[in-house]
Amino acid sequence: MQAARIIATIRDGATPPPEALRWFAMGLASGEVSDAQAGAFAMAVLLRGLSDEGRVALTLGMRDSGRRLTWTLPGPVVDKHSTGGIGDCISLLLAPALAACGAYVPMISGRGLGFTGGTLDKLEAIPGYRTALPEAEFRLQLQQCGCAIVAATEALAPADRRLYAIRDVTGTVESLDLITASILSKKLAAGPEALVLDVKCGSGAFMKQPEQAEALAQALVSVAQGAGCAARALITDMSQPLATAAGNALEVIEVMETLTGSAVNADLRLLTGELGGEALALAGLAGDTSEGMQMILAALDTGRAAEVFGRMVAAQGGPADFVERWPDRLPAAPVVIEVTAPEGAAGGIITAIDGEALGHAVVALGGGRRHEGDRINPGVGLSDLAGLGDEVANGAALALVHAADTASAERAVAAVQQAYRIGTDITAETTPGDGPLVLKRIG
Repeated sequence: MQAARIIATIRDGATPPPEALRWFAMGLASGEVSDAQAGAFAMAVLLRGLSDEGRVALTLGMRDSGRRLTWTLPGPVVDKHSTGGIGDCISLLLAPALAACGAYVPMISGRGLGFTGGTLDKLEAIPGYRTALPEAEFRLQLQQCGCAIVAATEALAPADRRLYAIRDVTGTVESLDLITASILSKKLAAGPEALVLDVKCGSGAFMKQPEQAEALAQALVSVAQGAGCAARALITDMSQPLATAAGNALEVIEVMETLTGSAVNADLRLLTGELGGEALALAGLAGDTSEGMQMILAALDTGRAAEVFGRMVAAQGGPADFVERWPDRLPAAPVVIEVTAPEGAAGGIITAIDGEALGHAVVALGGGRRHEGDRINPGVGLSDLAGLGDEVANGAALALVHAADTASAERAVAAVQQAYRIGTDITAETTPGDGPLVLKRIG
C-alpha cells in the first residue's frame, strides 16, 4: 500500500478499495502515514468525498486501529451519541434509565467542544467522580451497575485521535465523511449492539440547518448499520437550550431535580424517553419504540433510574449519598446576577435565542475551554433561562448568571441580553417553545 496512491485516488474523484482505507487508518495509528499525508488525505476527502462503502471501510479501519471491547453480559449492550448542544445533559438521565430497564451501557463520552458542554465535564462537577477508569474496573462496574460513563483511553481508536488533530489545523473539520468516521470509530470500539444517535439542529447546535442535520444523521445510520450495529437517529430541536441551565454543576442540578422528581424538566424527561425508547426497541428489550419509551419514563418516574445513577456515581468515586444530598455536594459560584430584559421590551415575547452565543458566554465565564488543557470552573454558567414564546416586559428576568467575579458576571449579562431577540410575534424562522423536540427520525 502507498499513502500517496490512496490520496491521489480520492483526489481524482474515486474511492479506494476498502482494504486500502483500512490500511491508511492503521498507518495513522502506527505513524507510517506522515502528518503531510494525513493532511492531504483529509483535504481530498473534504473536497471529493467517499462512497458509502468507503465511509464504512474508513470507520472500521479507525475502529480497529486500537483496542476493541467485547462483552459477555446477561443483557444487550446499548449506547447513545449526541452531536452536542446547549443544555444537553440527556446522557446523565438516559444511561441509568436504560440500565434500569435491563440494558448495559458502556458510555464513552467526551469533554466540551467549542461552545457546547461535555458530558465528562458535567460529571466531574460531582466531587470525586472519576472519568478515567482502568478497563478491569470499567468492566466490573458495568456488570454491577449496568452503566458507566467514562473517558476514552488512548488505546481506543488511536487513528481518530491522530486524524482529528490534523483536521483541526488543516481546515477539514467540516468533512461529513470524516465527522462520521470520527464519531462512529470511537462508539463502535466500545462494542454496542445498538446505538441511538441524537443529531441536534438549530442555533445551539453545530448543525444549524435541517438539511445539514439530516445529511449527518443519514450518514451515521448508514455507516453504523454497514458496520453491523443496529442504529437509528433522531434529529432534535436545538433552537433553544434543552435544559433551563447551561454550565456543568448547574446542569447536574437540573438532572438531579428530574431524576428525583423534585422539579422535573418536561423536555429533558420527554427526550430521554424518546431516545431511550428507540434504544430499547433496537436492542429487543421493548416490542416497539412506544413501549420502550413508557419503560424509560417509568424508570425515571419511579426513582429506579435515580438509584442506578447513585450507584454509578459512588462506583466512580463520587459521594455515596449523592442522590440524597446532591444540593450540598455540588459547587456553587460566589456571584449570581439576574439578567433582565432591556428597555423597550414591554409587551414583547422571545422570538429567537442565539444558543451558540449563550454557549460562548458560559465558556467566557470559565465553564468551558478556549484551549485544550484549560481548567474549568464547574460552578459557573447560566440558569433559569427564559424560553421561546415566553412573555417579557421591561426588567423581566431572562436568566441568572453564576460567575466567579463581578466583572465576568457583567460581561455575561451583556452577552445573554444580546442572545435574546424580543418582538411581538413568533416568526416563520423560529420554532415556538411548545414545538416538537423530535423533528425527524432516520433509520
